[in-house]
This record gives sequence, structure tokens and C-alpha cells, in this order.
Amino acid sequence: MDFSIIADNAGVFAEGMLVTVELVGCALIAGLALAVPLALAANARSRPLRGAVFLFSYCFRGTPLLVQLFMIYYGLGQFEWIRGTPLWGPVLSQPYWCALIAFTLNTAAYTTEILRGAIANTPRGEVEAARACGMSRALMLRRVVLPNAFRRALPAYGNEVIFMLHGSAVASVITLVDITGAAQLINARYYSPYEAFITAAVLYMALTFAVVFVFRCLERRWLAHLRPRVPRRGRSAAGAGDGKARDDASQWQASG
Repeated sequence: MDFSIIADNAGVFAEGMLVTVELVGCALIAGLALAVPLALAANARSRPLRGAVFLFSYCFRGTPLLVQLFMIYYGLGQFEWIRGTPLWGPVLSQPYWCALIAFTLNTAAYTTEILRGAIANTPRGEVEAARACGMSRALMLRRVVLPNAFRRALPAYGNEVIFMLHGSAVASVITLVDITGAAQLINARYYSPYEAFITAAVLYMALTFAVVFVFRCLERRWLAHLRPRVPRRGRSAAGAGDGKARDDASQWQASG
């Protein structure tokens, strides 16, 4: 391997890494903001509302992200009435915004299902306790249901963040120079696929480990009450000694 190619093009990889982090981060924030009301609607009593959310989630979870990206980037230009809107020039004809829209809708569909299940599995005792305290439905959602649902959904949402990070590699097919796009650019320039794509793989692995570390810290903080408590060694030894002393005393009294 020629490491000089990687060193000479470190700036290209750095810019690609910045595009990847920015694109995925913005998509996750927008997708989470969209998924919270959709998850609440998915648990609503209205059947048409639940059906609409199910249809949205099923469509975006049942089709590949690459197909969704192509439909937004290439497909919207097919309609003349979309080309005549003010959003066509600055937004819908730009690859960055099309990728952001596709990633946002895709992660919103998966996050909606994660939060829907977490909300539906809220312990009934917590809901009844909140009602007994006189909380309104909005207050109960804000103080009881949603905080507990976010805690329970944290491990599954961490996996979704990693999947979104890996799936963002498809942005390179619409001329975006993300990490994969930088690797393709360097491969086309030097005809060195191993140097280019191994570097891209290392960068994706570094970002993945960073995401895993962040979510491990969040789980350690917010899910601390679910970890089993291990007794301290001093207390367990003292308790064992006291129990042995009591057993010896009872045997001595019985023999006396």
C-alpha cells in the first residue's frame, strides 16, 4: 500500500468526513423531531390516523434508501409543477438537500416504530399513578410517558444511528463528496482502490466507535436503575461473619 496517497489527500477525506457527519447529524435531528409526533399518532385512538402513520412507516421501511434517494433527486424533476415551485432551484435540484430529505424521511420511519413500541410498552402502573395525581394527558406525556419511552428506546435508537451512518454512503451516487465520495474521487485519480476504500472504511469505523461510546455513556447514565446491584465485598464478608457467629452461638446453646 502506498500511504503517501492517503497523506497527500488527507484534506479530501477530512472534507468528506465533515460532509458525512453534517448530513447524518442533521438528518437524525430532523428525523427525531418528526418521529415523536408520528409515534404519538401511531398510538392514538383514531384508526385513520394510525393507518396513515403505518402507511408512511411501511413505505419508507419497506424500500431501499438508494431507491428513495433516486426518486427524490431524479424523480421530482419529472413533474413540471414541482419545477415551477420556488423550492426547485435552491432546494430540490441540489444533491445535498435531496440527500438530507431522503435520509430524514428514512430515519423518521424507523425511529417512529422504535418510539411507538416504547410508548405502547409503558408500564400501566405508571400511567395509572400519573392519572391518580391528577395529571392531564399532555402533562402525563411530557413528564411520564415520553421520558421513560426515550430511556427504553435508547439501545434500539443507537443501532438506528449506526445504520444511518452506514447508509449515508449512498449519498456519493448523486455527486456528493462524503467519505465514500472522497474514496471514489481518489481512486479515479490514482487508480488505487485499496488505499482509498480502506481509508474510508477506517473513517467509518472511527465514527461508529464514537457513536457506540456516546450511547454507552448515555445508557450508563439513564439506565443505571436497570443494572443489577452488586453488594460490596466488605459488607458481604461482614454479613457472612455475623451469620456464622449466630450459627455457632445457636449450636452452643443447643448443646448446652
